[in-house]
Amino acid sequence: MRIIDAPQAVLRFQYRIVRFPLQMIEERVVARMGSEAPARLFYERSLGLLDSAVGNALGDSRLAKRGGALAERSDALRRAAQFDAHADQARQQSSADLKATSDKAIEEQQHARAAREREVDEARSRAEERKRAAEEAAAQRTAAAKKQADDVAAQRKKSAEAAKREQQARIRANEQKAAAGAKSKLDDAQARRTDADNKRAQADRVEELADAEKQKRRSERAE
Repeated sequence: MRIIDAPQAVLRFQYRIVRFPLQMIEERVVARMGSEAPARLFYERSLGLLDSAVGNALGDSRLAKRGGALAERSDALRRAAQFDAHADQARQQSSADLKATSDKAIEEQQHARAAREREVDEARSRAEERKRAAEEAAAQRTAAAKKQADDVAAQRKKSAEAAKREQQARIRANEQKAAAGAKSKLDDAQARRTDADNKRAQADRVEELADAEKQKRRSERAE
């Protein structure tokens, strides 16, 4: 340490001693207050300005930065608290305006509901009249449509019965044709099976003769 730095080091040490009670007050009393309490913001801002001034005077940049940051934080919280207070006032005013507007809207809504109910009653009466007229017209159309449908159904039934008889005739013809084809295939299959059995028996006889010939040759070689 240079000799010229000794007085500043002593002063910084002395300031830490002086600041210790302030730090204790901040930790044990101020810290328990709300983060935006006016007393806390005032105390922290004052302490921050003191640290910044002493730090700049003694050449302690860390102390100066810490004090400046504390003062800026306190100012920012103070401005935020003021903004919240103004916002609360604005909300209260808005609530009052909203209540007045709501009361007026409720009154207008009641009048509108009464008018709408009258219109609904009138519309219901007109709808009932239209419904009766429509039911009478619908009943007439239904009777006419039923008669037409009955006539069409009778005609379709006749056509369907004729088509059914024709289809049954085709089915019987196809069944007879299929039966004849199946019998022919069955006869062919029986003939092929008989031929195969004959060929198999012939092959067995040839194989027996071949085995006998081999056995005879073995016997001759053995003698």
